[in-house]
Amino acid sequence: MSQLQEALDLIGRGTEEIIKREDLEARLKLGRPLRIKAGFDPTAPDLHLGHTVLLNKMRQFQELGHQVIFLIGDFTGMIGDPTGKNATRKPLSRSDIEANAKTYADQVYKVLDREKTEIRFNSEWFGQMSAADMIKLAAKHTVARMLERDDFQKRYRGEQAIAIHEFLYPLVQGYDSVALKADVELGGTDQKFNLLVGRQLQEEAGQAAQIVVTLPLLEGTDGVNKMSKSLGNYIGINESPNEIFGKIMRLSDELMWRYLELLSFAKSLADIKDMREAVATGSVNPRDYKMQLAVELVARFHGVAASDAAVRHWNEVVQGGGVPADLALQEIAVPGEGMRISALLKAAGLAASNSEASRKVNERAVRVDGSVVEDVSRVFEVGAEHLLQLGKRGFARVRLIPG
Repeated sequence: MSQLQEALDLIGRGTEEIIKREDLEARLKLGRPLRIKAGFDPTAPDLHLGHTVLLNKMRQFQELGHQVIFLIGDFTGMIGDPTGKNATRKPLSRSDIEANAKTYADQVYKVLDREKTEIRFNSEWFGQMSAADMIKLAAKHTVARMLERDDFQKRYRGEQAIAIHEFLYPLVQGYDSVALKADVELGGTDQKFNLLVGRQLQEEAGQAAQIVVTLPLLEGTDGVNKMSKSLGNYIGINESPNEIFGKIMRLSDELMWRYLELLSFAKSLADIKDMREAVATGSVNPRDYKMQLAVELVARFHGVAASDAAVRHWNEVVQGGGVPADLALQEIAVPGEGMRISALLKAAGLAASNSEASRKVNERAVRVDGSVVEDVSRVFEVGAEHLLQLGKRGFARVRLIPG
């Protein structure tokens, strides 16, 4: 197999669509490092595994010798990405944006090669734009074209408000590609419209249109919804090793394959095919493969020593800690603002009252997913599953559902 074909196969792994594949092949044949762009709006302080689907693809491009640009949308974040929203998104303040952007920059090197990564902020060019410049940019697209976008179309037909500034978002994201002279832009499948606007604006600016590579949206731990901190179904890359390990081990067997394909560096597609066959024949328990994935991911974000410790913790505390094998899963209704640990323990039947539960937390007698809870104000959100433990013998496995 030629080096070019190997590169195309690696780039194609786990992707949803490449526009246009023949252009990518031609660009790779140029023999120069390509400029690979992916943008992230700092809308929350922490990155999660859903974000790393893009980061992993960026890392693969780095391994092929290309220049990766991690673009922090500190300007676009103040507009608010309308993608997938059925109402106008509340813009973030400048202070929120700056705080979140700093944590993104700190976390990104857990996946990307520091020496081969260029971190940029789109306020570099938009901060210099005049009102006249922005009007010229707005003239590049029509309202009719904007309303071709599925989420805008649904809101328009449903007589839901669409603010004018939301129409600017695809143009602003597209102009980022012009400013950075991107050869390739990566994005989730929900970003396809915005990515194509980038191609259009580059052509109008006299540049070669970027290749668009879309990647699937990673389902959260509930196996249904896109991974999101607001839904509580996320695995944050800054979470503790035991939290990451435990959440991976509690994935459904079917969801495990999805995570392996999109997140693992250690397992090739051929490996995963062999693993599926081994599970299908009953020669391997899928739990063993979940553990391999959990080990890999914890090591990636926290180091090998932390990964080894997480394995010991899982075997000695979670698995060997007297958890009943037939412990039923309870569904507990949680209000929109979440549920405090004391109320959760009471609802799960582990404490007679909130005050008793709070007292047990202060006594360090409460564990969640094997980790001691010390904060009586800790809040749990909808969408997650947890193993609760009070004392040595009180256990409850719960799924938090909308209340």
